[in-house]
Amino acid sequence: MSEINVTPLVDVMLVLLIIFMVTAPLLKAGIPVELPESRAQALSENDKQINLTLTRDGTIELDGERVLAGSLPERLAAVPPGPDGKPPLVTLRADKALDYGRVIAVMGELNRAGFRSISLVTTAGGKAPKGL
Repeated sequence: MSEINVTPLVDVMLVLLIIFMVTAPLLKAGIPVELPESRAQALSENDKQINLTLTRDGTIELDGERVLAGSLPERLAAVPPGPDGKPPLVTLRADKALDYGRVIAVMGELNRAGFRSISLVTTAGGKAPKGL
């Protein structure tokens, strides 16, 4: 036999490609956080950003890794600056059931560590709040 039939190989590769295309977006957000709604416009994602998440039970995760209690300042100090020498953008995801003081305390630690550009993440499609 002088020919190799590559049709089954192509079929398998297309199925694997479809599986990876479907599962890749699911890998990005693995922390269950109920974000507040807002009518703000979406910002573009930046490669040089860090993601900080505050869950409903009060745990903190920095780029998907859990931060032990009291070690947030050390972890923030270990974040390298961007190529321009400035600290990277911080995207803060906080569960809407959290106490406002807890979120402000984390933002204070970010400010103290030199992070001045903080984006608060919300879900889109919210209605205009009453009284505004």
